[in-house]
Amino acid sequence: MSVEQVLAQVDADLDNAVDRLLELLRIKSISTDPKFKADCDKAADWLVADLQSLGMDASKRETPGHPMVMAHAEGTGTHVMFYGHYDVQPVDPINLWDRPPFDPMLEDTEKGRVIRGRGASDDKGQLMTFVEACRAWKAVHGTLPAKVSIFFEGEEESGSPSLVPFMEANREELTADVALICDTGLFGDSTPAIVTRLRGLLGEEITITGPSKDLHSGMYGGIARNPIRVLAKIIASLHDHTGRIMVPGFYDGVQELPKDIAQQWNDLGFDNAQFLGEVGLGVPAGEDGRTGLEMIWSRPTCEVNGIGGGYQGSGFKTVLPGEATAKISFRLVPGQDPLKLRESFRKFVEDQLPDDCSVAFTGHGASSASEMSTAHPAFEKARAALSDEWPNPAAFVGCGGSIPIAGHFKDILDMDAMLIGFGKDDDQIHSPNEKYDLSSFHKGIRSWVRVLDALSS
Repeated sequence: MSVEQVLAQVDADLDNAVDRLLELLRIKSISTDPKFKADCDKAADWLVADLQSLGMDASKRETPGHPMVMAHAEGTGTHVMFYGHYDVQPVDPINLWDRPPFDPMLEDTEKGRVIRGRGASDDKGQLMTFVEACRAWKAVHGTLPAKVSIFFEGEEESGSPSLVPFMEANREELTADVALICDTGLFGDSTPAIVTRLRGLLGEEITITGPSKDLHSGMYGGIARNPIRVLAKIIASLHDHTGRIMVPGFYDGVQELPKDIAQQWNDLGFDNAQFLGEVGLGVPAGEDGRTGLEMIWSRPTCEVNGIGGGYQGSGFKTVLPGEATAKISFRLVPGQDPLKLRESFRKFVEDQLPDDCSVAFTGHGASSASEMSTAHPAFEKARAALSDEWPNPAAFVGCGGSIPIAGHFKDILDMDAMLIGFGKDDDQIHSPNEKYDLSSFHKGIRSWVRVLDALSS
């Protein structure tokens, strides 16, 4: 089947595709706020109807929370499962929006035309790139080039409480040859990326207690144990002078980056100074001898996210606090066991406690990293297809954050997932004035047309 005819159909139908996206964006599908439950149902119903209009076997599946949307289209060859989410973040602070967040529109900016509105980039605009690619294939050829299943979630922005039970209960229906996820972005403005590694996350809160109450520093300073001093010493001991993390066993299982992937990352031309300059910094502070992209994508981290203790109000109060707290997170890479590291970290802290101090721990999540095998033939086919659409060749990249659905596809369904998205760093997802470049939407649709064609061959 001719892919060029399908691409021409995408171009010809772009205005209608934008209108459909704007209609979906008007639905206030905020999943975390119960007062928008009816809107989440409405968004699911809208998607079911749209997918049914393409001849797909689509339905809304109820869960204890917001519904899932499932759809299937028969085809030959590779079976792909596409995932996206139709729920969106709350709009607060509303006063920082330049226009009503659920009254989306096309807007001209200095960098080109954008689609402005809550959910434009995360994730309604992204998921509709795939739906519109399927629509173009159906319009031209009457069928899709591969067997396609679609899985849309309605709780991604509120912790996905129904996701794992739904996946476990519907393993057979959800299993395909490969999963496609559109919830990521480009590298820069014009380099397509396939995310193949995601860092895991371990969160720990520690509370160190010393005296039974806050003490007057004039009466007790010097003789009494100060929990803040104890906490500060422990925090300082987490890294050595080279940036290496000193928790025993922390690097057990951590592998070096494969040479071919390292070369792809080097070819991206990442500029440390420019990246840090955007937030008022200039000097990388991670492990010595590591590139910027290694630090963000393939190396584990330990960061202090919050500290509390003593007087926090205005002015000054000479007090020795009874306790001090810190919130510490670890971004993990493939090979690291989060539960084993939790035990090691806690022992590391306990071993440094002086007399007259005790410590209490509170865990805040523990998820492993995910790494997809690029040896799967679909990965190189997709990379070549994306390279044909964009000015720069596509690259296999990492992601510093965590996208749990990719791990669930692997752990629950034993499927590799390709994370391919077309968002940009300035899309302001989760923030006021969210947008999605019209070029991202247009070329995203064209990209999926090419990827589907490539995977079917």
